[in-house]
Amino acid sequence: MKFGLIKERKNPPDRRVVFTPEELVKLKNQFPMAEIKVESSDIRIFPDAEYSKLGFEVSEDVSDCDVLIGVKEVPVEALIPNKKYFFFSHTIKKQPYNRKLLVACLEKNIELIDHETIVNASNHRLIGFGRYAGIVGAYNGFRAFGIKYELFNLPKAETLPDKVALVERLRRPMLPPIKIVLTGHGKVGMGAKEILDDMKIKQVSIEDYLTKTYTQPVYTQIDVLDYNKRKDGKPSDKNDFYTNPQDYISDFERFTKVSDVFMAGHFYGNGAPVILTRDMLNAADNKIKVVADISCDVAGPIACTLRASTIAEPLYGYYPSEDKEVDVNHPAAIVVMAVDNLPCELPKDASEGFGEMFLEHVIPAFYNNDKDGILSRAVICKDGKLTDKFKYLQNYVDGKE
Repeated sequence: MKFGLIKERKNPPDRRVVFTPEELVKLKNQFPMAEIKVESSDIRIFPDAEYSKLGFEVSEDVSDCDVLIGVKEVPVEALIPNKKYFFFSHTIKKQPYNRKLLVACLEKNIELIDHETIVNASNHRLIGFGRYAGIVGAYNGFRAFGIKYELFNLPKAETLPDKVALVERLRRPMLPPIKIVLTGHGKVGMGAKEILDDMKIKQVSIEDYLTKTYTQPVYTQIDVLDYNKRKDGKPSDKNDFYTNPQDYISDFERFTKVSDVFMAGHFYGNGAPVILTRDMLNAADNKIKVVADISCDVAGPIACTLRASTIAEPLYGYYPSEDKEVDVNHPAAIVVMAVDNLPCELPKDASEGFGEMFLEHVIPAFYNNDKDGILSRAVICKDGKLTDKFKYLQNYVDGKE
């Protein structure tokens, strides 16, 4: 089996890579029979020379590899027919902008595995960049707060080398006694929590958060049943919420009345209630002035997320009384951070963490006859056809939806 580490070709450039040079050494030590080739890249966070000096072949041509592994979508014209590819295809939710990519994979007889479809038997994702989205998103949230109130000016995360440097910068400013509400207990939410804890911000219970006044910054971390409630007032549980989201409404307003910063790290499922509404943001007693929407679902559960922002221009203002975007310095603006590719700002750390997961969960499947079904569950298309699990994409492929 010959693995090829491909160059990232999407714009804006993405400096991440699935395997760092050191992780490739670990792969080779664990699976000596594996052959590995690295496609030359001038944008990767790890230069070609770092791979070469550890004995890996670096080349402009990876067409002799069986398995090609990348991070972001591969441009249609760069796809090599009859290969097995791993990358984030952004097609499984029928994203219109990538329909041609999936069609091309079918036409070119490519076996496509999306990193997002790599799950265990319980359908839980095994690899991803969520933790790093949470880490960078929390940092950017504090950067937005400093800019909004002209208290401090943190450098952009992309200018700092790693998470340690982010935390070191965050410990310098003296924060006022603000309250921060964080949604989500998955990889994104827990990544944001890492930053809050590293800053030594005190975590408090929901009850104390809603009722007490503090002389220091505090945060609370909440889950779906803390910010949603049944419409009929009956007791709720998670299974009921996930099965019948239409029976629920947001209960988040109690947090808007006491919170200064909202960090959104939740997973938002189809049909779930809007969490933070325009009415809540426009209410006279709303205190939230900074929203770090790490999850970044545009036109989704957070009314002020009008669009995704960019690493180059990560912040914009939201004017709730008119439900429109305004300058970030507008005095009545709620500052929104909604960058949708946050891990790109921490490419070294994100690549290291991703490679560890890929080596642990995916590579063994090539050498143990896929005994746990890791690969078979994840294949979107093969032999020019969608697999049974992804047959629901047929109309999307055909341009009928």
